[in-house]
Amino acid sequence: MRYRDCLAAIEWLCAALGFEKNAVFMGEGDTVMHAQLTFGNGMIMLGSVPEADDASVYGKLMAQPDEIGMRETQSACLIVSDADAIYGSAKAAGAEMVMDLKEMEYGGKAFTCRDPEGHLWSVGTYDPWEAHEG
Repeated sequence: MRYRDCLAAIEWLCAALGFEKNAVFMGEGDTVMHAQLTFGNGMIMLGSVPEADDASVYGKLMAQPDEIGMRETQSACLIVSDADAIYGSAKAAGAEMVMDLKEMEYGGKAFTCRDPEGHLWSVGTYDPWEAHEG
């Protein structure tokens, strides 16, 4: 994932959604070359949005949500043990709720929110690794 203010995004993701810093490698100025945040046994990697004249693959292929009408082709999904607690911390951190916390027909509770730079996060208690009747 890429963020314009990656340092602020790291702090927000930790405070709002419960991630923990694993590694942050800084570039020039306040840019983040690469960061790793853990959540349980999972990890995300993120960094700063490349400069406009950056000819790298990231500079050519990636767009931020506000550049494409707040649309997404994918979103991150966090499986949590307490969706109510994460919902509360996300709201307190100013997350825009796209879908408020609710019981899901297929099991568990879930909500979807946007972080400060518009990326979608789906958060819920449904564990796809558990055996389910279908």
